[in-house]
Amino acid sequence: MARIAWLTDIHLEFLEPDAVLPFVDYLAGFNPDVVLVGGDTGIAFNFASFLTIIEKRLKCPIYFVLGNHDFYHGSIAQVRAIAEQITKSAPWLRWLSKQGIVQLTKTTCLLGHDSWADGRLGNGNASQVELNDYLLIKELTDLPRQHRFMQLAKLGDEAAAHFRNFLPQVCAHFRNIILLTHVPPFREACWHEGKISNDEFLPHFACKVVGEVLVKIMKEHPECELTVLCGHTHSQGVANILPNLCVKTGSAEYGRPRLQELMIIE
Repeated sequence: MARIAWLTDIHLEFLEPDAVLPFVDYLAGFNPDVVLVGGDTGIAFNFASFLTIIEKRLKCPIYFVLGNHDFYHGSIAQVRAIAEQITKSAPWLRWLSKQGIVQLTKTTCLLGHDSWADGRLGNGNASQVELNDYLLIKELTDLPRQHRFMQLAKLGDEAAAHFRNFLPQVCAHFRNIILLTHVPPFREACWHEGKISNDEFLPHFACKVVGEVLVKIMKEHPECELTVLCGHTHSQGVANILPNLCVKTGSAEYGRPRLQELMIIE
């Protein structure tokens, strides 16, 4: 049996410095065996220090993915390099995009990737929405619209390739799979204020290609159960995509980080 604490979009950069440790102490009170951090921990120059603070206090395996805010005021290449470095130097921190398959119990495993909104749902590249991502992340700034959406598609394809590679291997050995990511992989899981995001915002808040990969593989493995944990939209919801594919989207509020769920697994 394992106690799995799921966090997402905790945005610790919005807390006063003296409020970070009390939040970590709050987490410690749940006595988790494993912690899952679903992205948007901080921004480029402090997300690693926040993860390190959590790790040093909790002293248990902490598996994380990166969210779009974790790249703010930096670059994708730079932040990924930092994530790899802290994984090598910290005893308990593991970046799932590079980790592969993680066994949690005899019947349950963990898989994860940062993912990215791939620009393909809703109005696609006709959307007029301008996010801070396109001002504050080096690889996405000053791009013509067409090139921006090409970059988003490339990032989404990268995540899809990760799941296409690992998920069939997981299904061959485990009955229950937890998949941690940042971006909702389906329209149905892209919640905003109790409703599904509209077609203008969907291209920037969900990853169509990852969803397609998950559906295909889980249809091929009806004996397995996949639970996807995501965030990004800051609104809570549950979407049952298939009888064996459920997506939980976490809620969030800037300056008020919290535990999304404490899962007890056999």
